[in-house]
Amino acid sequence: MSINAEVSKSGNESTLSTIRKFSRRVQGTGLVRTVRGGRYYTRTASKIVKKKRALKLIKRRADYKQLIKEGKVIEAAPRHGQGGRPSHNRPGQTEQSSAPKPAESTPVAR
Repeated sequence: MSINAEVSKSGNESTLSTIRKFSRRVQGTGLVRTVRGGRYYTRTASKIVKKKRALKLIKRRADYKQLIKEGKVIEAAPRHGQGGRPSHNRPGQTEQSSAPKPAESTPVAR
């Protein structure tokens, strides 16, 4: 693939402005973007590789859930990226908490 970006110096134009003109012309062709985009090219995984990876992930999750049920592992708190960001008290927002307040959940002894 060859793309020609040719610029000629006109009249009393300075060398610096000619270089700028050339840079704009090269940028307009999209050549630099194409080359930089292919810098970290990775092949797409085949169907077999994708299937093996998916099966391994399913097995790992099932094993982890089993360990949680047996009480051998403490379940980790959800990350921000997984279940959304935590709600912060911002002006104009009402507090919506799913956890009960300590006074509501404690039984009263009589």
